[in-house]
Amino acid sequence: MRTLKPRRRLPVIAAVASVALGTVVYAVVKPDDWRSEPEPTATRPERSPAPSLEPEIRWADYSGMALPVSPAAGPFHVRDRLASGFARTPQGALLAAVHITVRSAAQWGPKVFEPTITEQVIGPEQTALLAVARSAYERQREAANVSEGDPLGPGHAVIEAYRWLAYSPDLATVDIVSAGPGPHGTTVRASTRVQVKWDNGDWRVLAPPGGDWANSAILLASTTGYTPFQGRR
Repeated sequence: MRTLKPRRRLPVIAAVASVALGTVVYAVVKPDDWRSEPEPTATRPERSPAPSLEPEIRWADYSGMALPVSPAAGPFHVRDRLASGFARTPQGALLAAVHITVRSAAQWGPKVFEPTITEQVIGPEQTALLAVARSAYERQREAANVSEGDPLGPGHAVIEAYRWLAYSPDLATVDIVSAGPGPHGTTVRASTRVQVKWDNGDWRVLAPPGGDWANSAILLASTTGYTPFQGRR
């Protein structure tokens, strides 16, 4: 097992972008206050060319966000705004990482994030992730005067690129780049590290450190070294 290095800290004016948030969230933090925890461990197989999604990748709208889908890799089951059923392939692992983390966001309301987290997220921090999502939902719902149980609004993030760190048929780790609107008309871009595990016949996401996707995200100045999703709308 190889322990991945902790992700670097963000600057004082921090832009924390997470695929799971469905948008880009800004936080003003002191560098010393920013939590820097060890990354999840992952088995690193022999290096091989990065898997490609082409030509099967398509894009489907999900509450304002365009998400990648594939007739060969999944998701094969989409109902009630939930998605499951992914092929036991690199493509399936990547698409599971995107779809599950997006749907674990408070943004979509408890009818989406609760079953997503309880059924498709595993690991010791699963309970913490659910608590964080519930707390965020209640706080934002009250601030926006949204009725209990309703979504908080559409997503504004764009899924742009990915970078494999490790893949095996049982465990995979991938960095996913998302971008969203920043202050003064800027675009904020970040990479979120997601680990998925084949469990009970499908890919499931391992909950992030502390149950907070911000602990797995870093601000990006460039997407050099990442593979762009092709055909993105």
